[in-house]
Amino acid sequence: MILAPMVRVGTLPMRLMALKYGADIVYSPETVDRRLIKSKRVVNETLGTIDYVCTDSGSLTLRIHPSEKDKLVVQLGTGDPALAVQAAKVVANDVAGIDLNCGCPKRFSLVSSMGAALLDDPERLLGILKKLVAEIPIPITCKIRLLPATATETTIERTIDLMQRIERTGVQAIGVHCRFKEERPRDPGHWEVFGPLSTAVSIPVIANGDIYSVADMKKLAESTGLKSFMLARAPQYNVSVFRPEGLLPIRQVMEEYTRTAILYDMPFHNAKYCLLLMWPSSEGKEFRETLARTKSYAQLR
Repeated sequence: MILAPMVRVGTLPMRLMALKYGADIVYSPETVDRRLIKSKRVVNETLGTIDYVCTDSGSLTLRIHPSEKDKLVVQLGTGDPALAVQAAKVVANDVAGIDLNCGCPKRFSLVSSMGAALLDDPERLLGILKKLVAEIPIPITCKIRLLPATATETTIERTIDLMQRIERTGVQAIGVHCRFKEERPRDPGHWEVFGPLSTAVSIPVIANGDIYSVADMKKLAESTGLKSFMLARAPQYNVSVFRPEGLLPIRQVMEEYTRTAILYDMPFHNAKYCLLLMWPSSEGKEFRETLARTKSYAQLR
């Protein structure tokens, strides 16, 4: 079970809670190559963490706890092989792996030739992976989306061809988000692709998209033979989804998240953003409105 890379959500408190509840691997939020290159490694004696701090702004790029080292994959946003290697070298000694983001459909990534833009430029995508595999001494993975059909090839055929080309670069696993570049979370994922894609390569295929529970993972495992599953929205709403025993009450999870965020000095605005995502509409809007008005951790008590 894997915590997906999520901007603003997959910071240290969420990752530590995911691991505590049963996740096997956690991904950092996507970090852009140039930002990481400009970041300095700082041992934070007060918090017991390794901090990567931007030398331009002094702001925090990435905070890592030593207990994550063997389970944390940093997802890299890049469109350039040389910059990718330079950025990966910055954190390689503190993490378990580097993932190339080939699936983000947001405009920032697309106009920068990163994320899902790489799906339209496979030679660039493959070139980045080859360079990373050759020069970075830890496992390299990548995460893609489905490729659209053409007049001569189906979606399955095109996606399998890309996966096989990616495998030949020497990566250790391929994550597949079962949506197309143009599709958004409100559009249903295409679980039917996982059957043929699961046997397309000899390395692990990580299923991603509309996986909300242990039951969903069991269903996919039984129908496809897949063994690796990446969850995003489910842990975003309640990170105890990774517990074999089942979900904990959301208030309990939110309280623990808040304590963890305070313990590791997470900026309040980021923690507040995550807490607002966790609060379910079914529980009523009064608490949510109160939470939205808070401006500090002290006001949460």
